[in-house]
Amino acid sequence: MTNAHAVSIKQQGAPEEMMVEQIDIAAPGPGQVLIEQSAIGLNYQDVYHRSGFYPLTLPSGLGTEAAGVVIACGDGVEDVKPGDRVAYAGGAPGAYASHRIMPCDRLIRLDDRLDLGDAARVLLKGMTVEYLLNRCVPLGPGKIALVYAAAGGVGLLAGQWGHHLGATMIGVAHGEEKCALARANGYSHVIDRSREDLAARIRELSGGRGVDVVYDSVGKASFETSIHALKPRGTFVSFGTTTGAPPAVEAAQLQKLGSLYFTRPTLVTYTASRQELLDSAGAVFSMLLDGQLRVHRGSDYKLEQVVQAHHDLESGRTAGSCLITP
Repeated sequence: MTNAHAVSIKQQGAPEEMMVEQIDIAAPGPGQVLIEQSAIGLNYQDVYHRSGFYPLTLPSGLGTEAAGVVIACGDGVEDVKPGDRVAYAGGAPGAYASHRIMPCDRLIRLDDRLDLGDAARVLLKGMTVEYLLNRCVPLGPGKIALVYAAAGGVGLLAGQWGHHLGATMIGVAHGEEKCALARANGYSHVIDRSREDLAARIRELSGGRGVDVVYDSVGKASFETSIHALKPRGTFVSFGTTTGAPPAVEAAQLQKLGSLYFTRPTLVTYTASRQELLDSAGAVFSMLLDGQLRVHRGSDYKLEQVVQAHHDLESGRTAGSCLITP
């Protein structure tokens, strides 16, 4: 048995439902690995799990991303060994913990040059950007993309990645400080939604023709603006719902607005196979090590500060990629 501490919830609801508890972790079983975690990624999907937007079997842990060191392996594990530095992103919640059992086939072994904290900050968000911009709706020269929450963890990486691909990146952020941060991370233009007419600025910046793709993590509050921002045959990519789910989309509406496309992708389906996971993570870490991708280190929280971390995340007080340390 390994003594550990972890966040759990008995019922879904407000941040105050989260509690840090002492737990005992049994030895890893076949195909499993025990990790001593050094850094835990803070992601908005953690809020979805905690609040009840995503269903959970209760009681439950929270968090889906972390990095640390392997301290024990179960039978049949060949890809990693004790002492290896690893990271993971996705799967069942439970990353908010000092130690965790994980299936070996969901782990990424880390290059020695990678900082564990940066790995936990960037893996889930980076793989999200990789599949969105490389595979869901591929970007390249001549393409114009609109990205909401441009100063968030995903948004800052998307700006850099899209710029690297040669696309024109238009970001949406709130307030001058966040707009300046987005401009410094690959965005050709940033619209301040706190003081500018979003629809008018999109028309102006796209030369009146609309954008090729909208990567929307906001949902209900931005849906009408987003779908009207697209050029004919443009694509609306809904990958988050921080203000609630967007309304149902009818085929006739897509036809009327110019033969539009609508998709609701998830990281799970884009990294379903072991090879897809390795390829996506490999692309993220390769760009990070080559200097083509920079991590904006947001706020750090202790595990005991997880309630405050969720309050900050939900209220928009965070920027960049935030971290929880056990």
